Amino acid sequence: MGVIENIWWLLVLIGIMILIHELGHYWAARLFDVKVEAFSFGFGPRLFGFRKGETDFRFSLILFGGYVKMAGEQVGDEASADPRSFLAKPRWQRLIIAFAGPFMNIILAVVLVTGLFSVQFPKVPVTPSPTIGYLTADGAAAKAGLKEGDRILALNELKNPTWDDIALKEIGGAQSPLSVLIERSDKSQQVVTVTPVLDEKNGVGSAGWAEQMPVQISRVSPGSEAERIGLQKGDIIVSAGGAPVRHTYKLHDVMKASEGRPVEIEVLRNGKQQRFTATPRQQEIDGQKRWMIGVSLELPVTFVALPLPEAFRESIRANARNAGVIVSFLKGIIERRMSAKSLEGPIRIAQISKEAAREGPSTFISLMAMVSLNLAIFNLLPIPILDGGVILLLLIEMLMRRDLSLAVKEAVFKVGFVFLMMVVVFVLYNDITKILPG
Repeated sequence: MGVIENIWWLLVLIGIMILIHELGHYWAARLFDVKVEAFSFGFGPRLFGFRKGETDFRFSLILFGGYVKMAGEQVGDEASADPRSFLAKPRWQRLIIAFAGPFMNIILAVVLVTGLFSVQFPKVPVTPSPTIGYLTADGAAAKAGLKEGDRILALNELKNPTWDDIALKEIGGAQSPLSVLIERSDKSQQVVTVTPVLDEKNGVGSAGWAEQMPVQISRVSPGSEAERIGLQKGDIIVSAGGAPVRHTYKLHDVMKASEGRPVEIEVLRNGKQQRFTATPRQQEIDGQKRWMIGVSLELPVTFVALPLPEAFRESIRANARNAGVIVSFLKGIIERRMSAKSLEGPIRIAQISKEAAREGPSTFISLMAMVSLNLAIFNLLPIPILDGGVILLLLIEMLMRRDLSLAVKEAVFKVGFVFLMMVVVFVLYNDITKILPG
């Protein structure tokens, strides 16, 4: 049942992506009067469909993908002499047709996030300069001499960065030194060099730091130690075990270090500070034993409905940030600073789709927007057989003012096809290794 559910939500997710992508190509082709012979959802043998005008709208056997078949699209096609064939059109028109698919995926991502933000936009407390709230003991930031409570005033040449700016540089910056200007609690300033390392588990750069945020109790488990001592939903944890708690990770560390010994916890409730003494209990979570007091933690986020113009602006900003992360990650893979093991294939995307659907519409819509943006960027890569490869060849021909030879084009597309198949095999293998135990 779980497998069927995974496949169903994958088809819903990918199906919308394919439909929007191929509609982009289809509408652009029709705009320039290119004959469209088939609009297929899926590859392989035709299962069923209908014909409208000169186009066969069909569902094919292999549903993971789709295509729009235009007359004379491939070099050497008999229909290439037709004035309505793809190759008979000016190069600038063919370029627009090729770009229209990824462009529609970008539009979809922006529209989805705009709609989401017009209903619920997360307003998180933002400080002028982000403060480090947590450091892993063996992380790159801690080894560089940074301390909890340090304020980041500048990152490389960027002054007053947001934590989103910092996270973007960190994720895509494995093995790339970052110059960090900080301000200590005594107002002294200094420049520290932090070099994010590659997180082998996630395949991205990690400096081992997190932003300072209020740690708020979102739920107290019935019968737990937290309920016994009187902790309540909405309490903001200020300190634990005598150490300031500036991030949820810090509380986890304090509980782990206690090994069941009583821990003094200070909270802020209705503007007043209160102290409690809790004795953590050991529980097994996901096969691991952890010391816990029975609270769920969250950042104090307020959700508001944005007016449509503001929701659109925030959507553009959010998608631009996400695109930056994707591009930085791909650049890191090419430069061999990042691991390609973090690439997700259809099996993992199916699992993630099901999990997102179970969490609710907003989570699934967010995932859909991210997948659509990923699909757009991937298709724009200058790889033959992808839209980006077609665009690159057209740009080269426009610069040369003549067509590339048939032999060159055939060789390029064969190389592109082999490369793409290697990527497919790799991500499938990668997905399977993540699922199998050990």
